[in-house]
Amino acid sequence: MHPVELITDPDDERIADYRALTDVELRTRWEPPHGLFIAEGELVLRRAARAGYRPRSYLLDEKRVAQFADLDGAPVYAASQSVLERATGFHVHRGVLASFHRKALPGARDVLRGARRVAILEDVNNHTNIGAVFRGAAALGIDGVLLSPSCADPLYRRSVRVSMGEVFAVPYATLTPWPAGLDEVRGAGFAVLAMTLAADAVPIQTLTAADRARPALLLGAEGAGLSARAVEASDKRVVIPMRRGVDSLNVAAAAAVAFWELGRED
Repeated sequence: MHPVELITDPDDERIADYRALTDVELRTRWEPPHGLFIAEGELVLRRAARAGYRPRSYLLDEKRVAQFADLDGAPVYAASQSVLERATGFHVHRGVLASFHRKALPGARDVLRGARRVAILEDVNNHTNIGAVFRGAAALGIDGVLLSPSCADPLYRRSVRVSMGEVFAVPYATLTPWPAGLDEVRGAGFAVLAMTLAADAVPIQTLTAADRARPALLLGAEGAGLSARAVEASDKRVVIPMRRGVDSLNVAAAAAVAFWELGRED
């Protein structure tokens, strides 16, 4: 472990990576251009390290330094809970934050190569939903995720936390141009299946063996759903049958149900 450096000033430049973590707009502008992301909590930071992400620094609650004595590869800073809260904007109750270097993203073709099942997200700009979709994808046999250009950042702190670090386990890429890039997915041998309430949507459990062979499940943002252009670019429209007059689920819940159904016959 690097020698622990005590931080007493929340404006100390050594912990600039951790400043104003609750300001979504600021962090969205700051993190990707600087090639970093923030991991919160021991489980998440250890999963990031196992996935090959290189640490830039660690920031610990000074009362929990001994718990993380094995941290290595980057400077280790510690501060009181008061200083942590003033620097980050929230109570760091998990005791540890880490700043990691981002990796270069693969291209869509790289994600599709060798994959059997993928998810495609259009305009899902809620970080909680992004994280939950990735957690479901990791758990339920999705081999990769493709994002439209306006989707939220999967490596934003809340996305990473909600995914429980599973965002590191599922390859992802941005699919451009949108939605014309869906042709690339189709050209790679996938059936593009749009989750929609359209009149011609078929119950997802009735999909044929051909549809299930290499499905690319297309999901839209909560509320707005898929754009008309995305639906038109799909090969088939599918829906989850529901009861009691409910017509839709949260996108992460719908994704999990659909992921399970697509892998049910494995």
